[in-house]
Amino acid sequence: MAPEPALSRPDTPCVGILAGGGPLPGQVARAVAQAGGRVFIVGFEGFAEPDVIGPWPHRMIRLAAAGEILSALHEHGCRDLVLIGPVRRPSFLNLRPDATGARILARIGKALFAGDDGLLGAIVRVLGEEGFTIRGAHEYLAGSVARHGVMGRMAPDDAARADIDLGRKVVRQLGALDIGQGCVVQGGLVLAVEALEGTDRMLERVAALRQPDRPGGVLVKMAKPGQERRADLPTIGPRTLAGAMAAGLRGIALEAGATLITDPAACIDMADEAGLFLMGINSGNEK
Repeated sequence: MAPEPALSRPDTPCVGILAGGGPLPGQVARAVAQAGGRVFIVGFEGFAEPDVIGPWPHRMIRLAAAGEILSALHEHGCRDLVLIGPVRRPSFLNLRPDATGARILARIGKALFAGDDGLLGAIVRVLGEEGFTIRGAHEYLAGSVARHGVMGRMAPDDAARADIDLGRKVVRQLGALDIGQGCVVQGGLVLAVEALEGTDRMLERVAALRQPDRPGGVLVKMAKPGQERRADLPTIGPRTLAGAMAAGLRGIALEAGATLITDPAACIDMADEAGLFLMGINSGNEK
């Protein structure tokens, strides 16, 4: 993973990346650089992974130090911003915002206590008011967006498709309430729904809830209805596949065009080797 290529000039517009955890911040940075752009990463302390953002111009900054964050972005000439990588919602008492952070929190208002999508939507709005254009990670990572249909060698049977249909309905209701983006269904029984803990922790719970007298369950992941897609698209990766295998699942269904796969080739290989299906679905009922 190399830093910016030589063809990137100082007067090239800079893309700022507000980075949480996982590999996606580095993947977005690489895509920007390969397209001849410049990149600067603000890594949120305690969340961003140094090995991921280390090859790129970056600064680690505390989440609520908004003044320092905005100053760093302006200093590097960032115009477009990408918010990518998971960040656990901190306790309000632990935020310790600087003066600019306190001003921004006041502008976010009640959304600070709303669900994740409501909060992220407010953050996107405020950053826009600060003069930035917010871009979705999928604009740079087209090859990592789940495509429609079966993505490996395995395909769901009729029973699995029935579980997918039920899971789709459950996730739509979860999303409408701004609760979560996924659930696990096994033989018409909803084993678990995703909330604040995220997909990986949900799958850990599923391992103990699996029904031994039924075929393995199905993980369904979809964007929330009306979700702010520039900030929090559903995401899976090799760790998700490993969790699905440990939980005894027989497949994963993802909303096509609205779910990121951090390493598509590795995920497809893992699914094929384990005999799991990996499938892109529509948000509505399949035809």
